[in-house]
Amino acid sequence: MTDPRRIHISDYTYDLPDERIARFPLARRDASKLLVYNKGVVREDVFSLVADYIGSDELVVMNNTKVIQARLLFRKETGALIEVFLLEPHSPADYEQMFQATGWCSWHCLIGNKKKWRRKGDHGESPLRRELIIGGRSITLEAEMEDGLGDIVALRWTAPDVSLSEIIDVAGVLPIPPYLGRETEESDKDTYQTVYSKIKGSVAAPTAGLHFTDDVFRSMEEKGIERTELTLHVGAGTFRPVKSYEMEGHEMHTEHFSVSLATIKSLIAHGGKAVSVGTTSVRTLESLHMMGLKIMRDPEIEPGRLHVGQWEPYEPEARQMQGISSLEALTALETYMERRGMDGLTSSTQIIIVPGYKLKVVSKLITNFHQPRSTLLLLVAAMIGEDWHKAYGYALSHSFRFLSYGDSSILIP
Repeated sequence: MTDPRRIHISDYTYDLPDERIARFPLARRDASKLLVYNKGVVREDVFSLVADYIGSDELVVMNNTKVIQARLLFRKETGALIEVFLLEPHSPADYEQMFQATGWCSWHCLIGNKKKWRRKGDHGESPLRRELIIGGRSITLEAEMEDGLGDIVALRWTAPDVSLSEIIDVAGVLPIPPYLGRETEESDKDTYQTVYSKIKGSVAAPTAGLHFTDDVFRSMEEKGIERTELTLHVGAGTFRPVKSYEMEGHEMHTEHFSVSLATIKSLIAHGGKAVSVGTTSVRTLESLHMMGLKIMRDPEIEPGRLHVGQWEPYEPEARQMQGISSLEALTALETYMERRGMDGLTSSTQIIIVPGYKLKVVSKLITNFHQPRSTLLLLVAAMIGEDWHKAYGYALSHSFRFLSYGDSSILIP
Protein backbone atom coordinates (compact mmCIF):
# COMPACT_ATOMS: atom_id res chain seq x y z
CA MET A 1 0.00 0.00 0.00
CA THR A 2 1.27 3.46 -0.90
CA ASP A 3 2.09 5.47 2.20
CA PRO A 4 -1.08 7.55 2.69
CA ARG A 5 1.00 10.40 4.09
CA ARG A 6 2.58 10.82 0.65
CA ILE A 7 -0.74 11.32 -1.18
CA HIS A 8 -0.88 14.59 -3.11
CA ILE A 9 -4.19 16.40 -2.71
CA SER A 10 -3.63 17.94 -6.15
CA ASP A 11 -4.48 14.50 -7.60
CA TYR A 12 -7.97 14.78 -6.10
CA THR A 13 -9.43 17.89 -7.61
CA TYR A 14 -11.85 18.80 -10.38
CA ASP A 15 -13.39 21.93 -11.85
CA LEU A 16 -16.59 22.79 -9.95
CA PRO A 17 -18.38 25.71 -11.64
CA ASP A 18 -19.96 28.07 -9.14
CA GLU A 19 -23.40 27.65 -10.73
CA ARG A 20 -23.34 23.92 -9.93
CA ILE A 21 -23.33 24.55 -6.17
CA ALA A 22 -26.87 24.16 -4.84
CA ARG A 23 -27.61 27.32 -2.84
CA PHE A 24 -30.99 26.03 -1.64
CA PRO A 25 -32.57 22.58 -1.34
CA LEU A 26 -35.27 21.23 -3.62
CA ALA A 27 -38.86 21.69 -2.46
CA ARG A 28 -39.11 17.94 -1.85
CA ARG A 29 -36.16 16.20 -0.21
CA ASP A 30 -36.42 12.85 -2.01
CA ALA A 31 -36.88 14.42 -5.47
CA SER A 32 -33.13 14.90 -5.78
CA LYS A 33 -31.19 13.05 -8.44
CA LEU A 34 -29.43 9.86 -7.40
CA LEU A 35 -26.21 8.86 -9.12
CA VAL A 36 -25.81 5.09 -8.96
CA TYR A 37 -22.25 3.79 -9.13
CA ASN A 38 -22.42 -0.01 -9.25
CA LYS A 39 -19.13 -1.84 -9.73
CA GLY A 40 -17.87 0.54 -12.39
CA VAL A 41 -21.19 1.27 -14.09
CA VAL A 42 -22.72 4.73 -13.61
CA ARG A 43 -26.34 5.64 -14.19
CA GLU A 44 -28.96 8.11 -12.96
CA ASP A 45 -32.10 7.61 -10.89
CA VAL A 46 -34.12 9.55 -8.32
CA PHE A 47 -33.51 9.41 -4.56
CA SER A 48 -37.07 8.33 -3.76
CA LEU A 49 -36.11 4.94 -5.26
CA VAL A 50 -32.90 4.48 -3.27
CA ALA A 51 -34.30 1.35 -1.58
CA ASP A 52 -34.06 -0.41 -4.96
CA TYR A 53 -30.27 -0.44 -4.52
CA ILE A 54 -30.24 -1.84 -0.99
CA GLY A 55 -30.71 -5.53 -0.24
CA SER A 56 -33.42 -6.73 2.13
CA ASP A 57 -30.69 -8.39 4.21
CA GLU A 58 -28.63 -5.20 4.60
CA LEU A 59 -28.42 -2.79 7.52
CA VAL A 60 -28.61 0.98 6.89
CA VAL A 61 -26.73 3.13 9.42
CA MET A 62 -27.66 6.81 9.86
CA ASN A 63 -26.19 9.66 11.90
CA ASN A 64 -28.93 11.20 14.06
CA THR A 65 -26.98 14.27 15.18
CA LYS A 66 -28.79 17.61 15.20
CA VAL A 67 -27.26 20.92 14.10
CA ILE A 68 -27.24 23.56 16.83
CA GLN A 69 -27.62 27.31 16.41
CA ALA A 70 -23.93 27.67 17.10
CA ARG A 71 -23.30 31.26 15.92
CA LEU A 72 -23.69 33.79 18.74
CA LEU A 73 -23.46 37.43 17.65
CA PHE A 74 -22.60 40.26 20.05
CA ARG A 75 -22.34 43.96 19.29
CA LYS A 76 -19.96 46.04 21.39
CA GLU A 77 -20.71 49.59 22.44
CA THR A 78 -18.22 50.70 19.79
CA GLY A 79 -20.48 49.10 17.16
CA ALA A 80 -18.05 46.23 16.40
CA LEU A 81 -19.81 42.92 15.71
CA ILE A 82 -18.17 39.90 17.38
CA GLU A 83 -19.12 36.35 16.44
CA VAL A 84 -18.64 33.50 18.93
CA PHE A 85 -18.93 30.21 17.06
CA LEU A 86 -19.48 27.29 19.45
CA LEU A 87 -17.34 24.36 18.32
CA GLU A 88 -17.04 21.84 21.13
CA PRO A 89 -18.04 21.69 24.81
CA HIS A 90 -15.29 22.53 27.30
CA SER A 91 -17.10 22.49 30.64
CA PRO A 92 -19.13 20.42 31.07
CA ALA A 93 -17.38 18.34 28.40
CA ASP A 94 -20.30 15.93 27.91
CA TYR A 95 -22.68 17.06 25.15
CA GLU A 96 -25.87 16.01 26.93
CA GLN A 97 -24.83 17.70 30.17
CA MET A 98 -23.77 20.80 28.26
CA PHE A 99 -27.16 21.45 26.69
CA GLN A 100 -28.82 20.94 30.09
CA ALA A 101 -26.37 23.32 31.82
CA THR A 102 -27.94 26.28 33.59
CA GLY A 103 -26.38 29.64 34.40
CA TRP A 104 -22.85 28.95 33.13
CA CYS A 105 -20.78 26.86 30.72
CA SER A 106 -17.68 27.18 28.54
CA TRP A 107 -16.92 26.22 24.95
CA HIS A 108 -14.03 25.84 22.53
CA CYS A 109 -14.86 28.51 19.97
CA LEU A 110 -13.92 30.24 16.77
CA ILE A 111 -14.11 33.99 17.24
CA GLY A 112 -14.90 36.33 14.41
CA ASN A 113 -13.48 39.86 14.56
CA LYS A 114 -11.35 38.72 17.48
CA LYS A 115 -9.05 41.74 17.38
CA LYS A 116 -11.97 43.90 18.42
CA TRP A 117 -12.52 41.82 21.55
CA ARG A 118 -9.98 42.24 24.32
CA ARG A 119 -9.31 39.38 26.69
CA LYS A 120 -10.60 39.24 30.23
CA GLY A 121 -8.97 41.87 32.40
CA ASP A 122 -7.33 43.86 29.57
CA HIS A 123 -7.82 47.52 30.50
CA GLY A 124 -10.87 46.53 32.54
CA GLU A 125 -12.74 45.37 29.46
CA SER A 126 -16.21 44.06 30.37
CA PRO A 127 -17.71 40.88 28.89
CA LEU A 128 -19.79 40.97 25.74
CA ARG A 129 -23.49 41.21 26.57
CA ARG A 130 -26.85 40.59 24.90
CA GLU A 131 -30.35 41.01 26.23
CA LEU A 132 -32.70 38.12 25.44
CA ILE A 133 -36.42 37.53 25.99
CA ILE A 134 -37.18 33.92 26.94
CA GLY A 135 -40.60 32.92 28.22
CA GLY A 136 -41.54 36.56 28.64
CA ARG A 137 -38.52 37.24 30.85
CA SER A 138 -35.57 39.52 30.15
CA ILE A 139 -32.29 37.59 30.45
CA THR A 140 -28.74 38.91 30.09
CA LEU A 141 -26.28 36.68 28.24
CA GLU A 142 -22.57 37.35 28.74
CA ALA A 143 -19.55 35.98 26.87
CA GLU A 144 -16.03 36.25 28.26
CA MET A 145 -12.71 34.87 27.01
CA GLU A 146 -10.94 32.70 29.55
CA ASP A 147 -7.39 33.71 30.46
CA GLY A 148 -4.59 31.45 29.28
CA LEU A 149 -6.85 28.87 27.68
CA GLY A 150 -6.77 29.90 24.04
CA ASP A 151 -10.13 30.31 22.36
CA ILE A 152 -12.26 29.09 25.24
CA VAL A 153 -15.25 31.28 25.96
CA ALA A 154 -17.34 31.26 29.13
CA LEU A 155 -21.05 31.95 28.76
CA ARG A 156 -23.15 33.20 31.67
CA TRP A 157 -26.81 34.12 31.83
CA THR A 158 -29.02 35.59 34.54
CA ALA A 159 -31.70 32.90 34.74
CA PRO A 160 -30.56 29.86 36.77
CA ASP A 161 -33.54 27.80 35.63
CA VAL A 162 -32.95 28.33 31.89
CA SER A 163 -30.79 25.79 30.04
CA LEU A 164 -28.13 26.46 27.44
CA SER A 165 -30.35 24.70 24.93
CA GLU A 166 -33.03 27.35 25.48
CA ILE A 167 -30.43 30.14 25.31
CA ILE A 168 -28.98 29.20 21.93
CA ASP A 169 -32.40 28.44 20.47
CA VAL A 170 -33.18 32.13 21.01
CA ALA A 171 -29.76 33.78 20.71
CA GLY A 172 -28.01 31.57 18.15
CA VAL A 173 -27.94 31.45 14.36
CA LEU A 174 -27.87 28.12 12.53
CA PRO A 175 -24.52 27.80 10.72
CA ILE A 176 -24.80 26.91 7.05
CA PRO A 177 -21.75 26.06 4.91
CA PRO A 178 -19.67 29.10 3.89
CA TYR A 179 -19.62 27.98 0.25
CA LEU A 180 -23.36 28.66 -0.03
CA GLY A 181 -22.41 32.33 -0.15
CA ARG A 182 -25.50 33.58 1.67
CA GLU A 183 -26.88 34.28 5.13
CA THR A 184 -28.93 31.74 7.05
CA GLU A 185 -32.66 31.96 6.33
CA GLU A 186 -35.55 30.87 8.53
CA SER A 187 -36.24 27.91 6.21
CA ASP A 188 -32.73 26.52 6.86
CA LYS A 189 -33.77 25.68 10.42
CA ASP A 190 -35.85 22.90 8.91
CA THR A 191 -34.16 22.04 5.63
CA TYR A 192 -30.62 21.88 7.07
CA GLN A 193 -31.68 19.14 9.51
CA THR A 194 -32.39 15.51 8.65
CA VAL A 195 -35.94 14.39 9.39
CA TYR A 196 -34.48 11.94 11.93
CA SER A 197 -32.14 14.39 13.73
CA LYS A 198 -32.36 13.97 17.51
CA ILE A 199 -29.15 14.60 19.44
CA LYS A 200 -27.91 18.19 19.56
CA GLY A 201 -24.22 18.87 18.98
CA SER A 202 -23.24 19.38 15.32
CA VAL A 203 -22.22 22.62 13.69
CA ALA A 204 -22.75 21.11 10.22
CA ALA A 205 -25.39 18.69 8.97
CA PRO A 206 -24.66 15.10 7.91
CA THR A 207 -25.94 16.13 4.50
CA ALA A 208 -26.34 12.69 2.90
CA GLY A 209 -29.29 12.23 5.22
CA LEU A 210 -31.09 15.37 4.06
CA HIS A 211 -32.72 13.44 1.19
CA PHE A 212 -34.58 10.94 3.36
CA THR A 213 -38.33 11.29 3.90
CA ASP A 214 -41.03 9.25 5.60
CA ASP A 215 -41.94 7.89 2.16
CA VAL A 216 -38.39 6.64 1.62
CA PHE A 217 -38.44 5.00 5.04
CA ARG A 218 -41.74 3.29 4.20
CA SER A 219 -40.28 1.92 0.97
CA MET A 220 -37.34 0.55 2.96
CA GLU A 221 -39.65 -1.04 5.51
CA GLU A 222 -41.78 -2.64 2.80
CA LYS A 223 -38.63 -4.25 1.43
CA GLY A 224 -37.61 -5.44 4.90
CA ILE A 225 -34.50 -3.25 5.08
CA GLU A 226 -33.39 -2.66 8.67
CA ARG A 227 -31.87 0.57 9.85
CA THR A 228 -30.13 1.77 12.97
CA GLU A 229 -28.67 5.04 14.22
CA LEU A 230 -25.51 6.34 15.78
CA THR A 231 -24.45 9.86 16.73
CA LEU A 232 -21.37 11.69 15.48
CA HIS A 233 -21.28 15.42 16.08
CA VAL A 234 -19.97 17.08 12.93
CA GLY A 235 -17.39 19.79 13.58
CA ALA A 236 -16.44 22.86 11.56
CA GLY A 237 -13.31 20.98 10.50
CA THR A 238 -15.42 19.17 7.92
CA PHE A 239 -15.08 22.35 5.79
CA ARG A 240 -11.34 22.72 6.40
CA PRO A 241 -9.52 22.63 3.06
CA VAL A 242 -6.38 20.58 2.60
CA LYS A 243 -3.64 23.19 2.14
CA SER A 244 -0.56 20.98 2.42
CA TYR A 245 1.16 19.49 -0.64
CA GLU A 246 1.12 16.00 0.92
CA MET A 247 -1.53 14.62 3.26
CA GLU A 248 1.04 14.25 6.04
CA GLY A 249 0.78 18.00 6.56
CA HIS A 250 -2.99 17.96 7.08
CA GLU A 251 -4.35 17.50 10.60
CA MET A 252 -7.77 15.88 10.75
CA HIS A 253 -10.27 17.32 13.20
CA THR A 254 -11.44 15.22 16.15
CA GLU A 255 -15.14 14.36 16.23
CA HIS A 256 -17.09 12.84 19.11
CA PHE A 257 -19.55 10.00 18.68
CA SER A 258 -21.85 7.69 20.59
CA VAL A 259 -22.95 4.20 19.57
CA SER A 260 -25.38 2.01 21.51
CA LEU A 261 -24.73 -1.63 22.32
CA ALA A 262 -27.94 -2.40 20.40
CA THR A 263 -26.40 -0.89 17.23
CA ILE A 264 -23.24 -2.98 17.72
CA LYS A 265 -25.44 -6.07 18.00
CA SER A 266 -27.34 -5.11 14.83
CA LEU A 267 -24.05 -4.78 12.96
CA ILE A 268 -22.94 -8.19 14.17
CA ALA A 269 -26.30 -9.72 13.18
CA HIS A 270 -25.65 -8.42 9.65
CA GLY A 271 -22.21 -9.97 9.41
CA GLY A 272 -20.33 -6.85 10.48
CA LYS A 273 -21.36 -4.99 7.31
CA ALA A 274 -23.49 -1.90 6.74
CA VAL A 275 -24.81 0.58 4.20
CA SER A 276 -23.56 3.92 5.47
CA VAL A 277 -25.59 7.10 5.10
CA GLY A 278 -22.92 9.75 4.83
CA THR A 279 -19.21 10.05 5.43
CA THR A 280 -19.70 10.78 9.14
CA SER A 281 -21.27 7.35 9.58
CA VAL A 282 -18.37 5.84 7.60
CA ARG A 283 -15.81 7.41 9.93
CA THR A 284 -17.68 6.14 12.97
CA LEU A 285 -18.19 2.60 11.67
CA GLU A 286 -14.59 2.21 10.55
CA SER A 287 -13.43 3.62 13.90
CA LEU A 288 -15.45 0.92 15.67
CA HIS A 289 -13.46 -1.69 13.75
CA MET A 290 -10.22 -0.05 14.93
CA MET A 291 -11.49 -0.02 18.51
CA GLY A 292 -12.27 -3.72 18.26
CA LEU A 293 -8.66 -4.35 17.18
CA LYS A 294 -7.38 -2.33 20.16
CA ILE A 295 -9.50 -4.47 22.49
CA MET A 296 -8.26 -7.68 20.87
CA ARG A 297 -4.68 -6.55 21.57
CA ASP A 298 -5.48 -5.38 25.11
CA PRO A 299 -8.80 -6.65 26.58
CA GLU A 300 -8.28 -4.47 29.68
CA ILE A 301 -7.83 -1.20 27.79
CA GLU A 302 -9.69 1.69 29.40
CA PRO A 303 -12.54 3.25 27.37
CA GLY A 304 -10.73 6.60 27.36
CA ARG A 305 -7.87 5.04 25.35
CA LEU A 306 -10.10 3.81 22.51
CA HIS A 307 -9.78 7.11 20.62
CA VAL A 308 -8.68 6.47 17.04
CA GLY A 309 -5.80 8.61 15.83
CA GLN A 310 -5.54 10.05 12.32
CA TRP A 311 -2.97 7.62 10.91
CA GLU A 312 -3.60 4.71 13.28
CA PRO A 313 -5.21 2.38 10.68
CA TYR A 314 -2.04 2.67 8.55
CA GLU A 315 0.48 1.92 11.32
CA PRO A 316 2.32 -1.46 11.34
CA GLU A 317 0.44 -2.61 14.45
CA ALA A 318 -2.92 -2.25 12.68
CA ARG A 319 -1.66 -3.61 9.36
CA GLN A 320 -0.47 -6.76 11.13
CA MET A 321 -4.13 -7.36 12.06
CA GLN A 322 -5.59 -6.63 8.62
CA GLY A 323 -6.77 -10.24 8.37
CA ILE A 324 -9.19 -9.65 11.27
CA SER A 325 -12.72 -9.30 9.91
CA SER A 326 -15.15 -6.58 10.91
CA LEU A 327 -17.34 -9.27 12.45
CA GLU A 328 -14.50 -10.41 14.72
CA ALA A 329 -13.57 -6.86 15.68
CA LEU A 330 -17.16 -5.84 16.43
CA THR A 331 -17.74 -9.03 18.43
CA ALA A 332 -14.69 -8.17 20.56
CA LEU A 333 -16.16 -4.70 21.10
CA GLU A 334 -19.55 -6.20 22.04
CA THR A 335 -17.93 -8.56 24.57
CA TYR A 336 -15.90 -5.69 26.06
CA MET A 337 -18.99 -3.52 26.49
CA GLU A 338 -21.07 -6.31 28.04
CA ARG A 339 -18.28 -7.27 30.44
CA ARG A 340 -18.09 -3.65 31.63
CA GLY A 341 -21.87 -3.20 31.80
CA MET A 342 -21.84 -0.54 29.06
CA ASP A 343 -25.08 -0.04 27.13
CA GLY A 344 -23.34 2.46 24.89
CA LEU A 345 -19.92 3.68 23.87
CA THR A 346 -18.96 7.37 23.79
CA SER A 347 -15.60 8.09 22.23
CA SER A 348 -13.85 10.15 19.57
CA THR A 349 -12.04 9.70 16.29
CA GLN A 350 -9.54 11.50 14.12
CA ILE A 351 -9.48 8.78 11.47
CA ILE A 352 -8.65 9.79 7.91
CA ILE A 353 -9.84 7.47 5.15
CA VAL A 354 -7.82 7.83 1.96
CA PRO A 355 -7.06 5.73 -1.13
CA GLY A 356 -5.31 2.54 -0.05
CA TYR A 357 -7.57 2.10 2.97
CA LYS A 358 -9.76 -0.99 2.64
CA LEU A 359 -13.14 -0.37 4.20
CA LYS A 360 -13.97 -3.04 6.75
CA VAL A 361 -17.55 -2.35 7.86
CA VAL A 362 -19.02 -0.19 5.09
CA SER A 363 -20.20 -2.12 2.02
CA LYS A 364 -22.15 0.70 0.32
CA LEU A 365 -22.18 4.46 0.77
CA ILE A 366 -24.95 7.00 0.27
CA THR A 367 -23.35 10.44 -0.02
CA ASN A 368 -23.56 13.86 -1.66
CA PHE A 369 -20.94 15.34 -4.00
CA HIS A 370 -17.98 16.85 -2.21
CA GLN A 371 -15.63 19.77 -2.70
CA PRO A 372 -12.45 19.43 -4.77
CA ARG A 373 -9.26 18.87 -2.73
CA SER A 374 -11.21 17.69 0.32
CA THR A 375 -10.74 14.79 2.72
CA LEU A 376 -14.32 13.76 1.87
CA LEU A 377 -13.38 13.33 -1.78
CA LEU A 378 -10.43 11.22 -0.64
CA LEU A 379 -12.87 9.00 1.25
CA VAL A 380 -14.95 8.53 -1.91
CA ALA A 381 -11.76 7.61 -3.78
CA ALA A 382 -10.92 5.07 -1.06
CA MET A 383 -14.31 3.50 -1.74
CA ILE A 384 -14.35 3.36 -5.56
CA GLY A 385 -10.74 4.07 -6.53
CA GLU A 386 -9.93 6.08 -9.64
CA ASP A 387 -13.56 5.65 -10.73
CA TRP A 388 -14.29 8.74 -8.67
CA HIS A 389 -13.33 10.60 -11.87
CA LYS A 390 -16.00 8.67 -13.76
CA ALA A 391 -18.71 9.31 -11.15
CA TYR A 392 -17.98 13.03 -10.76
CA GLY A 393 -17.55 13.47 -14.51
CA TYR A 394 -20.98 11.91 -15.06
CA ALA A 395 -22.53 14.15 -12.40
CA LEU A 396 -21.02 17.29 -13.94
CA SER A 397 -22.12 16.37 -17.46
CA HIS A 398 -25.66 15.40 -16.39
CA SER A 399 -26.58 18.58 -14.47
CA PHE A 400 -26.30 17.19 -10.94
CA ARG A 401 -26.37 19.73 -8.12
CA PHE A 402 -23.32 19.72 -5.82
CA LEU A 403 -22.42 20.00 -2.12
CA SER A 404 -24.65 20.17 0.98
CA TYR A 405 -27.99 21.03 -0.61
CA GLY A 406 -27.17 19.17 -3.81
CA ASP A 407 -28.02 15.76 -5.23
CA SER A 408 -27.01 12.36 -3.92
CA SER A 409 -25.23 9.18 -4.92
CA ILE A 410 -25.06 5.56 -3.85
CA LEU A 411 -21.66 3.96 -4.28
CA ILE A 412 -21.50 0.17 -4.62
CA PRO A 413 -17.86 -0.93 -5.05
